[in-house]
Amino acid sequence: MNLLEMQHVKKSFGDLQVLRDISLTVQDGEIVSIIGPSGSGKSTLLRCATLLETMDAGMLKYEDTVVADNDANGKSVYADKKTLQKIKQVYGLVFQQFNLFPHWNVLRNVTDAVIHVQKRPKAEAEKTGMELLDKMGLADKAEYYPYQLSGGQQQRVAIARALALNPKVLFFDEPTSALDPELTGEVLKVIRSLKDLHIAMVIVTHEMAFARDISDKVIFMADGVIVEEGNAEEVFNSENERMQSFLGRYKSIL
Repeated sequence: MNLLEMQHVKKSFGDLQVLRDISLTVQDGEIVSIIGPSGSGKSTLLRCATLLETMDAGMLKYEDTVVADNDANGKSVYADKKTLQKIKQVYGLVFQQFNLFPHWNVLRNVTDAVIHVQKRPKAEAEKTGMELLDKMGLADKAEYYPYQLSGGQQQRVAIARALALNPKVLFFDEPTSALDPELTGEVLKVIRSLKDLHIAMVIVTHEMAFARDISDKVIFMADGVIVEEGNAEEVFNSENERMQSFLGRYKSIL
């Protein structure tokens, strides 16, 4: 069964049509990278999948729960508030800019939603939080505040926070775009290490070698549509002219 299914998704901002007709699926445990030029609609697609944007048209489904589907006029209509709250427990999202609360220490950033949204006991949440910080190499930073951490460390805290909610799928929206090259490698190494957790991941990234190496499936978007989709070898060796043009600047690292 598909963990995530999106069918014929469309999204515009005013006169700008950002997503023209996007359909995709993500299976349990599958790692999907979404690549493509800036402005192709990658981040908007992720925001639609995670309910941060509403689709103009199309169907969104998690497991057997329909989150949104078209009405008689071909416009997306969303499920009731209770269903949407339930679905938000299925996924986690790691942002470009970390989005940590500056006035909370690292451990509270990781555990607060677990305690107050999922209503898990504080002791249990903090035990899980410390285990995740240890996995991120940050067990000694639990009492630190975000301003005391490097960008790479802050992003690792953000990943631990997302994992603490025990999601079935984790979305990454260009998780290294705000980092310098040295810190980028540090965060990519952590994301690679998550493969052993066997949770699905959907990663919007400009790191082509990383996408090639980690992905079960690669989706290449341009101009609001999916141009190529398949395993890494198929996509990166595609003879599609748009794909080849995009990959040209990355040939030295591929």
